[in-house]
Amino acid sequence: MSETVPLRVLLGEDGPERRLDVEPGTVLRDALLDAGLSPHGRYARRLNCGGRGLCATCGVRFGTDDPDPDHWHDELADRFGYPRLSCQLRVTDPATVCLLPEKRVWGAGSSPAQAVCPSPPNCRQ
Repeated sequence: MSETVPLRVLLGEDGPERRLDVEPGTVLRDALLDAGLSPHGRYARRLNCGGRGLCATCGVRFGTDDPDPDHWHDELADRFGYPRLSCQLRVTDPATVCLLPEKRVWGAGSSPAQAVCPSPPNCRQ
């Protein structure tokens, strides 16, 4: 049996918390979907790009243990405080992931998405 990476998944500020054990190198979006958790808001659960990094609807936030960006798009999202695309991130280290279930579109401001996710140290805003 290979080692797994622990993920703590927060389902909103007052929602439940899930703990996942993920194979190293797994795409975060795939790990979430395999666990029955959707990184997409309700409007994009059925209509999304399928993990190709084109629609920007699978954004998540991280706790203080967020992974380093490894491409230009992820670096900009990290730098400017936008959610990170779960379809473009591979799980390599333990992390706290905050799902943003009420988001509507990429960069829609701070109201629905940031109100759902707890403040640091749980998830960075």
